[in-house]
Amino acid sequence: VSLDVAHGSANTPSEFRDWVDQDDLPIEQNTKLSWTPLTISLKGFLWERGRRVSRFSWVPGQWAPFIGAGAGRMYYQFKQSGDFVDFETFDIFGDTFRSEGDTGLFHVLAGAEWTLSPAFYLTGEGRYTWAEANLGRDFTGFDPIDLSGFQATVGLAVRF
Repeated sequence: VSLDVAHGSANTPSEFRDWVDQDDLPIEQNTKLSWTPLTISLKGFLWERGRRVSRFSWVPGQWAPFIGAGAGRMYYQFKQSGDFVDFETFDIFGDTFRSEGDTGLFHVLAGAEWTLSPAFYLTGEGRYTWAEANLGRDFTGFDPIDLSGFQATVGLAVRF
């Protein structure tokens, strides 16, 4: 069983391709998305992680692959700010649109542990998460936001 908390964010500038403002300058926006998933996972090793030598002694194997699945909640914040075009009047206006909330998620994972010494090991994992959420009232009429995606992690761990 594994309990995980992570955080990620992306910040992307953009502009309208077919429109410019009254000074022939691009109509630019900035889009920021941040997400924080809290998950619980169950993972199973595909073969033994080591072997028992005696009642008080255990020798780790060289490496051990694993697979798993889990679920949890994801908190997200989505923000677009900059200049926009009102397609009814063709006016250009500055504004900031926000949506935040939380939603359920499901993920699958696979990875492996590599023994570096009796006390230390390297772990690597890839997981794919499925999640989507309805956007807030600033985005009325829009489809839900897709928070799904792939994540890869590498870490150093200690056995004790």
